[in-house]
Amino acid sequence: MKKLIGFIALFLVLAVGGFGSFLFLAPRPADTTDVSIFDGDASLIDYCDLPALDGSGLTASQVPKAYTPSCGWESFPKPILATCTEPLAEGVVDMRGLWLAETGAVGHVERIEQCGDRTVVTSSGIIHDFHTDGTLSNGSRDVEPPSCMNTLASIEFNDEGVMEFSPFGLPFTIVTRRMEGDTLVWTYPVIDGDTRMKRICKLPDRYLGYQPRD
Repeated sequence: MKKLIGFIALFLVLAVGGFGSFLFLAPRPADTTDVSIFDGDASLIDYCDLPALDGSGLTASQVPKAYTPSCGWESFPKPILATCTEPLAEGVVDMRGLWLAETGAVGHVERIEQCGDRTVVTSSGIIHDFHTDGTLSNGSRDVEPPSCMNTLASIEFNDEGVMEFSPFGLPFTIVTRRMEGDTLVWTYPVIDGDTRMKRICKLPDRYLGYQPRD
């Protein structure tokens, strides 16, 4: 019995240690971000003018995956999927647009881009770029400002059209997004209740202007 308890304790120590090492010490994946998204002023764009997903341009897999720069961007990047016109995949709910929170995390702003089964969520210094196929390999591999903590999640839409984020591919969901009419509803574990967002066409004043990266 003592040996079994010791083995379990050792396993837990190693598991926790390995998890902690990944969170803060794991190397980042090769950066395939198109650096042009950081050139120019994203506040000049009309985000209510959504691109036509008519198949005339690139597919989701042809656009390089984008990653959060350093420990977070300083200037709001331009759209990542601007050249992708692949129609939304079966089961994917259209959440495209620029969104401003009116409840919950009031003032939170995020931009959602979609084509095919791919989604990019840009907000709060982060670029989440992923396919909604439920796999870790095509999921969100990112860093969380300001601690630079590594994050990894698989993402998919459930049968009710809710986008579910599962950390490290584990069989539970910690973050969701869903549409209720023309309202985007976001749930996040550290925010009480739902964050309900309305569509806006321009970035708020705090994002005006362009600050080039070093």
